[in-house]
Amino acid sequence: MENRGLDPVPDDERTGRVGALFPTWVTANMTVLLLTVGAGLTVFNGLNFWQVLAVAVTAPVLSFGLVGLLSIAGKYGGAPGMALSRAVFGQRGNLFPGALLWVARWGWETLNAVTGSYALLAVLDLAFGIRSTHTLTLVTLTAFVAASFLVSGLGIRALRLCSRASAWLFGGASLLVVVHLIGSAPWRAVLDRPPGPAAMMIAGIGTLAAGGISWVPSAPDFARYLPRSASGSAMVAAAVGGALVTVLPMVMMGAVMAVGSPHLAVTKDPVAFIGELLPRWISVPYLLIAVVGMVLINAMSMYSAGFTAQTLGFAVPRAWAVGVNATISLLLGGTLMLVAASFIDTFLSFLTLLGVTFSAWIGVFGADLLRGRTYDPVALMDTTPRSGYWYTAGFSRQAMAAWGAALVTGLLLTDVEWFTGPLATSWVGRHGLGWAATILVAAGVYGVLPRPADSAGGTPARF
Repeated sequence: MENRGLDPVPDDERTGRVGALFPTWVTANMTVLLLTVGAGLTVFNGLNFWQVLAVAVTAPVLSFGLVGLLSIAGKYGGAPGMALSRAVFGQRGNLFPGALLWVARWGWETLNAVTGSYALLAVLDLAFGIRSTHTLTLVTLTAFVAASFLVSGLGIRALRLCSRASAWLFGGASLLVVVHLIGSAPWRAVLDRPPGPAAMMIAGIGTLAAGGISWVPSAPDFARYLPRSASGSAMVAAAVGGALVTVLPMVMMGAVMAVGSPHLAVTKDPVAFIGELLPRWISVPYLLIAVVGMVLINAMSMYSAGFTAQTLGFAVPRAWAVGVNATISLLLGGTLMLVAASFIDTFLSFLTLLGVTFSAWIGVFGADLLRGRTYDPVALMDTTPRSGYWYTAGFSRQAMAAWGAALVTGLLLTDVEWFTGPLATSWVGRHGLGWAATILVAAGVYGVLPRPADSAGGTPARF
């Protein structure tokens, strides 16, 4: 069991290997919701097979390229991402992006827990004919969240072990689905579809990449046990490669399935729908392995959220901090499944708005890293005015200004169910690239402002 919390990992304990990051990022994408995304690219965006292929390659390269780049901060600072963020925003300033990112984690974990519970309910129905009831729904949700809490509570070694095993299992199950689709899909209809507008390809890339960037603030968490000598380019390759081997086949399978079953793009319960599309001998093991994958996605998210909770002042051990998020995920998930099922669209809109906060943080943190940021382990853990990262009354005014400007920009470009920004109809807004604009604004504003002086030491980051 991992007992280390926010404190940076000493150099003599940096025994991790870059290769361990590959199955980590494979696991981070093991969700059946990617099938629905692929179906949407065909049904709503009107893209043909080759265009979907281009989108499914480009989006993870962009988003997980950022994941890999910012994971480099982990090997230099040896601490979780939101602890390293103190060096950028100041000890007090970091509380603001930290709080928003923590709330955003609630949303992602709740959505994933609900999807995983639906997958488990679908397996019980397909394999044993057990119909869903309110009681069974709560039991499956509780089991899902408890399993996520167990793995994340144990820590980084358990996550690595489970990620390696699940990557192989999921790869084998996906291969079964691919073989089935090769023999059963209406390939003439699939390949004869006319190409869609290039604008819809851009929008598809924006939509698919936006999910990937939610992992960027967590990237240092999984790289902090790597030695300082670890190759930065290999870290980027591991992140991009891990995403590609999962996202690409999942999105393509969804696109192929949608040609014959377009309702996959709009179903409220994609898991049960997928169970009906595939023969039982494939759907049952596939959904079971998908449940395992979604448990591990939640475990990874809870692992990072526990660190974020500690940076916000929860003076509890890391495992207990993880438990806070597990409890919140269980309560929100139960509400969503039993009470607010008809408000799923509103809930997703809420997540879209919160997603802007990821991009604003990424832009500032990434620009700061590129400027040669150093991380002093003593200053990171010192939350008093004596800290080298105290700046002005605990705030880096430059970082806060850039973060605030980026947040406003992102909101102006956002179009969701119950909120439409005044710039949402612009080219950037229509094509779902608000997250990219938010990153660029954050990095640009922070880059032109003078860097705040700190009194901390450390080794500058090198790429």
